[in-house]
Amino acid sequence: MEALKERILKDGTVKPGGVLKVDSFLNHQMDISFINEIGKEFKRRFADNHITKILTIEASGIGIACIAAQYFGVDVVFAKKAKSINLDGEMYCTKIESFTHKKVYDVILAKRFLSPEDHVLIIDDFLANGCALLGLIDIVQKSGATIEGAGIVIEKGFQDGGQKVRDLGIHLESLAIVDSMSDDSLTFR
Repeated sequence: MEALKERILKDGTVKPGGVLKVDSFLNHQMDISFINEIGKEFKRRFADNHITKILTIEASGIGIACIAAQYFGVDVVFAKKAKSINLDGEMYCTKIESFTHKKVYDVILAKRFLSPEDHVLIIDDFLANGCALLGLIDIVQKSGATIEGAGIVIEKGFQDGGQKVRDLGIHLESLAIVDSMSDDSLTFR
């Protein structure tokens, strides 16, 4: 998606440790008109898939997933990184390690929101080492639902997460794949 690559080059910032900040338009402040185009692009790329639910993980993926969901006409469910008193019933649970937060989370999703009848599209903002995406895949597999694919806004192609997911045979669509990153430059695939 050329418009995304241009926006990353214009407004993105590379931080030490391989962190790409796109918080001015994607995952802190959200440019809704731009994210609307991202939602349309996910619909175009997964138009032939039977999607009944979109799954993401809190927090940065929620807005993107919600905007995409309007084009599929389905609900969004998101995995939570912390158990709270308002969660009840049986849960699917997995562990993930956050690349940006350097922390392991117990990620949970109420079983009543994902069933074997569901056909799931997983959507998230970033894919680096693949921990979050693999955790969401684990939850879908535990539920017995069908994974129709995964839509990622920005994939760090120089890290192995995308390859891990592709090796599982999952239809992965990344709207922008960063091939290399340094303090003063970015290159795309």
